[in-house]
Amino acid sequence: MEPLLIAAVAAFVYVFGSLRILKQYERGVTFFLGKFWGVKGPGLTFLPLFFSHMNRISLRTIALDIPPQDVITRDNVSIKVNAVLYMRVRKPELAVIEIENFLFATSQLAQTTLRSVLGEVQLDELLSDREKINAILKKIVDQRTEEWGIEVSAVEVKDVDLPPEMKRAMARQAEAERERRAKVIAAEGELQASTQLSQAAHIMSAEPAALQLRYLQTMVEISAEKNSTTIFPIPIDVLTPFVEMAKAYTAKTRAELTPSTGTPMPALPTREAERR
Repeated sequence: MEPLLIAAVAAFVYVFGSLRILKQYERGVTFFLGKFWGVKGPGLTFLPLFFSHMNRISLRTIALDIPPQDVITRDNVSIKVNAVLYMRVRKPELAVIEIENFLFATSQLAQTTLRSVLGEVQLDELLSDREKINAILKKIVDQRTEEWGIEVSAVEVKDVDLPPEMKRAMARQAEAERERRAKVIAAEGELQASTQLSQAAHIMSAEPAALQLRYLQTMVEISAEKNSTTIFPIPIDVLTPFVEMAKAYTAKTRAELTPSTGTPMPALPTREAERR
């Protein structure tokens, strides 16, 4: 009985030692006697002990940080750029068989691709059109890693470290651009104001009463702002109606004093005639 018991215990230990548990997001690339056996999981998997081997591969998305790279742009500006790469394993068997360490290989590929792509663009394009550059990086890296069973979902440029002199030059450029926009806006405002004033002057020239009302309104506004004496010249146009009324009254008076025969009235004696 003892040999049977020992054999049963040994068989139980062997079977128990051959069991593997794979999580939902894991797959096991198995080899039996050195030959690819298949992809196992998830769940409970039996692998003959001492005769098989298994590599666990995670299918979750991996965020791979790309360290800062020294890059010389197309317009000869030396900068440091780092990025982040998002990837996941689509075919675990290729990630194990075709490449020794797919994480290290993908990181090195992303670094070299980042330097080569950014070396073909200008600094202004890198700062203003990152989405285009990210798409180019993703396309290149994804094509190269496809044969490794890896899918690259995104490559994002994170930080661009500029030299101090370049930062000062860009600050001066931004300030000059803001001043230019301010001058353009001020000129546009002056143009609109002059157009409106020209239209107002044209309307007022056609209606003299409107000009007089505007003049009186201006006087009221000035007198309401400060309690002080303001000397304001009166335009002749304001006095014109009164001058016309005075001339009409004088002509009417002379017409009434003139005899009906048409003989003009004798002139009144002056002071010199009285002295004589």
